[in-house]
This record gives sequence, structure tokens and C-alpha cells, in this order.
Amino acid sequence: MTDSTGIPGLRGTDHIGFTVPDLEQAVDFFVNVIGCELSYELGPFASDDDWMASQLGVHPRTVMNKLRFLRCKNGPNFEIFEYQAPDQNRVQPKNSDVGGHHLAFYVDDFDAALRYLKSKGVRIQGEPVVRTAGPSGGQTWVYFLTPWGMQLELVSFPRGKAYERDMEMRLWHPAYPDK
Repeated sequence: MTDSTGIPGLRGTDHIGFTVPDLEQAVDFFVNVIGCELSYELGPFASDDDWMASQLGVHPRTVMNKLRFLRCKNGPNFEIFEYQAPDQNRVQPKNSDVGGHHLAFYVDDFDAALRYLKSKGVRIQGEPVVRTAGPSGGQTWVYFLTPWGMQLELVSFPRGKAYERDMEMRLWHPAYPDK
């Protein structure tokens, strides 16, 4: 029997795209601090007609200086853009803003990963949160920032999360992608 809900043939998330103020700085951070691998780059790209507006929803005179694709271990690829646009907002959104977001990186050893980030001079936001109750019981997490202020999260739950005791459905887990 075929599942009839959702996009036919859906396999999962291919990539997450985001815009940064300085592509060189961003790629350096994701490759040399996080541990992603650079794949390829495209650009520059601009259009004299309305293609940028109709296809990408940006100002028609926007210039995409460059984009680079990175692979980050076992998870979706990153498509990182650097744009110039007449109406560009250069303020990094907070999680509470519409369009706010964060990327979470799963690690096997939370304490070792946190020490590593600190040794690289990465700004950690607050203290680690250890969940002992509720559906996220068993999870430890903390937010940290890129050099340009994008919010990232370090997360670990090597013995699983509490919700798994009560539900058959499992969230995707980078350590066990086939489950």
C-alpha cells in the first residue's frame, strides 16, 4: 500500500539554504569549526528582468554574489548564499522573529563538543540545559552563535528521548538515519 499523504516520492530534506553577510567567513566557520565539507560554488548571478523577483521572491535588482554547497556529516546539505540587494535587511533574526531559525548539530559526547567550541572561541549562549522530564527527557542542549550572530544549537541524547517509550513514530536521528 502506498502512503497517499504529502508530496509523491518525498525522500527527505535535501538542503537548507540561508544567507550570510560574508560568505568567506561563513564557509571558514562551517568547515574549520563545525566540520562540514565544501562541495561546490556558483555565482555571481543577476538578472536584468524580473526573474529574481518571480523565481526567488527578492528585489528584481538583487545580485547573488556567490553560493556554496557544504555537506555536514549525516544530515541535510547547506546552501549558503551571499547577496546584495537594494532592500536587503542585514539584521540577523531572533528565534522569536518571523523567519527566525536555528540549526541544531547532534553530537555523541556533549561535554567534549562544548569544550571544543569554547576552545575555538565560539560564543555560547547561557548554560547547557539537561532535560530530565517530559518528552525531551534525556536530551542536553545549548545554543551558540556564529561570528555573524546566526543561532546554532549543540544537542545530544545518546540514550534516546523519553517520548520514544510511549510512541512508535520516531524523529529522524543523525546517528541512526535508517531507523
